[in-house]
Amino acid sequence: MSSEKLQKVLARAGLGSRREMEAAIADGRVTVNGKVATLGDRIELRDKVTFDQRPLTLRGADETPRRVLMYNKPEGELCTRKDPEGRRTVFERLPRLKGERWIAIGRLDINTSGLLLFTTDGELANRLMHPSTEVEREYAVRVMGEVTKPQIKQMVEGVMLEDGPARFTDVQEFGGEGINTWFHVVIMEGRNREVRRLWESQGLTVSRLKRVRYGNIFLDKRAKAGEWTELTQAEVDDLATLAGLEARKVPELTPDEKNRWSRDKNKRRPVQGVRRPRSAPKR
Repeated sequence: MSSEKLQKVLARAGLGSRREMEAAIADGRVTVNGKVATLGDRIELRDKVTFDQRPLTLRGADETPRRVLMYNKPEGELCTRKDPEGRRTVFERLPRLKGERWIAIGRLDINTSGLLLFTTDGELANRLMHPSTEVEREYAVRVMGEVTKPQIKQMVEGVMLEDGPARFTDVQEFGGEGINTWFHVVIMEGRNREVRRLWESQGLTVSRLKRVRYGNIFLDKRAKAGEWTELTQAEVDDLATLAGLEARKVPELTPDEKNRWSRDKNKRRPVQGVRRPRSAPKR
């Protein structure tokens, strides 16, 4: 096999995104053949690589298991593996893997709910998140304030935010009135708080935000708030096509994995909403 960039191989192994792997390399957490790796290193599968002092089993692109989960994120959860403040994270609810890690395809902020996709295939995740792939993300938005046609026209044509130009490719009114008006909007990137900031540029406030579609995957009744479901072979293949990758058979769960996943799902019951702190009893 020809050599590949180290961060690409590490991401494919399910250790995190390419950006996260670049940071790990820069922090000296990776060695190649006994030497601390540096950014720009290229490796072959026969090389001996460690990550945080643990030896890795390297796989070629066609050997990487490709599983994808649909997760319905509730408000109040963080898209991080661990939170110093002890707040709930999306990864706590996912089924456990042996020798692999779930990689989030994009992120949602703590106050945004809805569709999150997770995969074991780092290359698939990287392709679907990269701006050049231009994957559509659709959101249901409840907006406070009167929304005018000129405001919608401006957001579709584009506005300048602090990190560059941004725009919706589509805006559709979805019912309601006054401070309870809902819209569905589509963006092609996943920049931080991009949907909220676009509405704020027009002097409007988003009171509820929920992602309902990522590419060709729609959030549906298979996953209630706080629940996950594994995507079908056809759905995973459609995502691969969208990412410009060849289809690959989704591995069947072993009996042990089925039991473990079933136990994990039963332990991780759906949430009813964000818990509010109890008020102190009156004396």
